[in-house]
Amino acid sequence: MKRSVQVVLLLLSGSGLLHVSLFTDLCLRYVKPGMRPLLIASGVLLLALAAADVWSHRRTNVRQGTTKTHEHADRGGDDEAHETDGLAHAHAHAHGHDHSTVPRVAWLLFLPALSLLVYAPPALGSYTASRDSAKVVVTEHQRFEALPATSPLPMTLTHFTRRVQQDPSQAIKGRTVQMSGLITFDEGGDGWYLTRIVISCCAADAQSVKVRIHGAPPLPADTWVSVTGTWHPGGKLGTPSAPAELDARTVEEIDRPVNEYSDSLPLVPSR
Repeated sequence: MKRSVQVVLLLLSGSGLLHVSLFTDLCLRYVKPGMRPLLIASGVLLLALAAADVWSHRRTNVRQGTTKTHEHADRGGDDEAHETDGLAHAHAHAHGHDHSTVPRVAWLLFLPALSLLVYAPPALGSYTASRDSAKVVVTEHQRFEALPATSPLPMTLTHFTRRVQQDPSQAIKGRTVQMSGLITFDEGGDGWYLTRIVISCCAADAQSVKVRIHGAPPLPADTWVSVTGTWHPGGKLGTPSAPAELDARTVEEIDRPVNEYSDSLPLVPSR
């Protein structure tokens, strides 16, 4: 790989990182918001490395031009330089490669670098969630507080699941709640879920929180909706035998959030 191509690769990679992290919110498709400053710093560093490479190359050319003006003044030194170059090439040939160039596999880096600028891959959605088992909600040993009298009661999917399976007071029974998420289907296509995909660091460690919805026809997969309803009876409420399921009263489409990888409170319906 020629030096000019290396510079182009650094420029593309740095520009791509800044495009998805500084000038747009695309980076939130892949990492948590807290990782954004690191991506910006990485993009700036790559651009700085490209600039330093160009500057170093220019200095080398200037030095070579100065050397050529004296090449006839010292033939002995010139012969010695040729001998040194010959030894270097012989060494490279003996080992089967040249250390002065970048491995050809580096060409593969052009694909992700260009994708960040031209077509950034979408966020994880129903395809991933439908093939992933629901995230296990951690058991809380602290006492549950009384639920507000608001109706419908805004809740996250995690909080709803915890109330259904862990609250011995059964405070969720009969309460109308409101939650939002994206629509996913089970692999058999027999039912649908309100889903949130949650990440700890990046999309590679994503897990999904799901609440099965009854009594309402679904919109297309990956549609973001706000759902109101009451807990769907089953098992013993307040124990792990109770399913995290909802009898829906309303299902309304909402706008896709900027940060899709969080189990946050319901969003305002778009219509």
